[in-house]
Amino acid sequence: MRVLLVEDEPYLAESVRDGLRSEAISADIALDGAAALELLAVNDYDIAVLDRDIPGPSGDDIARSIVASGCATRILMLTAADRIGDKVSGFELGADDYLTKPFAMRELVVRLRAIARRPEAAAPPVLEFAGVRMDPFRRKVERDESEVSLTRKQFAVLQVLMEAEGGIVSAEQLLEKAWDENIDAFTSVVRVTISALRKRLGEPEIIETVPGVGYRVAPA
Repeated sequence: MRVLLVEDEPYLAESVRDGLRSEAISADIALDGAAALELLAVNDYDIAVLDRDIPGPSGDDIARSIVASGCATRILMLTAADRIGDKVSGFELGADDYLTKPFAMRELVVRLRAIARRPEAAAPPVLEFAGVRMDPFRRKVERDESEVSLTRKQFAVLQVLMEAEGGIVSAEQLLEKAWDENIDAFTSVVRVTISALRKRLGEPEIIETVPGVGYRVAPA
């Protein structure tokens, strides 16, 4: 999952980003509305986490822009505006969820994962394919009923592949979904991560390389 975090307090933004990364959720930060619009124009985000009171175009303006664009980016408003009227207006703008400050990091993570289960075609809470069972909420992976220990990045990459249900996922798509904007597009990190993931999942290998195209999970 890749998230855009729109928050004008740098310390809070960095703290939340670090917390999301520890849960295998990639996050980019925008400290004002103009930066948020620029990032939304060039990146494919699963969810935008919006503070309503930010410099430049407001969080409300960002929400309107997302809705008007017709893109699949979901919206979670994370703000100190906690009156019923504020929440109602937030949902009317197109928010999928609303969380008020102060908040617990664990609750934010759970809400993000719940929103991510509700795209146009809702993803199941537990992913199962090619003998692998993945529970994103519990960060748990099993193969043939044996638990597999994965790093956060390996988990994120496997989740993208599992959600494709055997479809081919390019290295660029993996970079887009499992890493943040600071990753070098020409790096070998995808190949290295895939190699390590194969070893963790064991034999026979289920992650196939499709030369010149990408990767897919297929029955062994």
